[in-house]
Amino acid sequence: MVVEDRAPDPREARSAAEFVALLRLLKDASGLTFRELTQRADAAGEVLPRSTIANMLGRTSVPREELLAAFVRACGCGPAAVEDWLAVRKELAVHGRRSGGAGEAEEVRGTGGGGDVRATGGAGEVPAAPPERSPEPPAGTSPARRRRRFWNVLVAAASLLVLAAAAVAVAALARDEEPGSPSVAGPVAGRTVQIRSVHSGLCLSEKRGSDSGRLYQVPCDGETLPSFSLRPLGDGVWRIATDHPDYGPGCTGVWNGMREGGAPMQDQECGRRGSAEAFRIEPLGHPAEGYRIRPTHTRLCVGAEAGSGERGTEMVQRGCDGSDRGSLFSFDPVATDGPAAPDAVGG
Repeated sequence: MVVEDRAPDPREARSAAEFVALLRLLKDASGLTFRELTQRADAAGEVLPRSTIANMLGRTSVPREELLAAFVRACGCGPAAVEDWLAVRKELAVHGRRSGGAGEAEEVRGTGGGGDVRATGGAGEVPAAPPERSPEPPAGTSPARRRRRFWNVLVAAASLLVLAAAAVAVAALARDEEPGSPSVAGPVAGRTVQIRSVHSGLCLSEKRGSDSGRLYQVPCDGETLPSFSLRPLGDGVWRIATDHPDYGPGCTGVWNGMREGGAPMQDQECGRRGSAEAFRIEPLGHPAEGYRIRPTHTRLCVGAEAGSGERGTEMVQRGCDGSDRGSLFSFDPVATDGPAAPDAVGG
């Protein structure tokens, strides 16, 4: 939650870049993580994905009004503060830059009763300060001016750092929640899934009308076959069980149990390829960017041939070269029951 005397004032911003820098300072003042901000927004009935926050804080333009309001509220600001942020955002969106700042209102406080009055020229109010100001405040500057100078320096420094810092945040957080990039799902025993390549966004499937059992990557929103489900074999090893509409239950494995890189992946009857039908499924990154599928008989990685992201590329076993292009997967659940568990791996 925002601590009031630590929260930046949006009226200090003179440009969109300074405005975004102040948003980042607001997030820091709240003491909340991206995940916690998302959860607070969810609890309030608002949508605020972590990747959207990271993208917003990495931009040099003002965010959308509804996104800004949801973010500021999630940081713990009340209605008045939200209105201040929205008012400054609107001015920057229309004019590109602002003159004046939060100090103008604060510097016209009355000294008799301690009440606040705004520089509007009305009765009992203090006249507005002239637009021209000396570059350096005189000795004995009021606390309000000193506070404004502090925030101006802080905003300037933050403006220089915000793009680099936010780029790191985007790289770390946006991978699993970027609009159009579905989040990554890990293996769950017995659940029917589509196996999706994180790199290409395509899903594993056989070719309709072919009896080869070989697997390719195709669009996930079309028909994919067979259906896949995961069966634990113990010690972190899994079987990828299949259920084909024409050929019935089976298992995914490496063609004829081959050990060479480039050997194709194939669906066929279970038990014919021994340990070439058993896989270790290993997360990469924290949180997981995706999951490697590694045949236990070779410890190579399943992936698209040559790391291609093209539709129709065949799936093969290949080296885990560190770049992981085409060899990270998500096990996306589908709304049907999985096939019955086949027998354990032999040999």
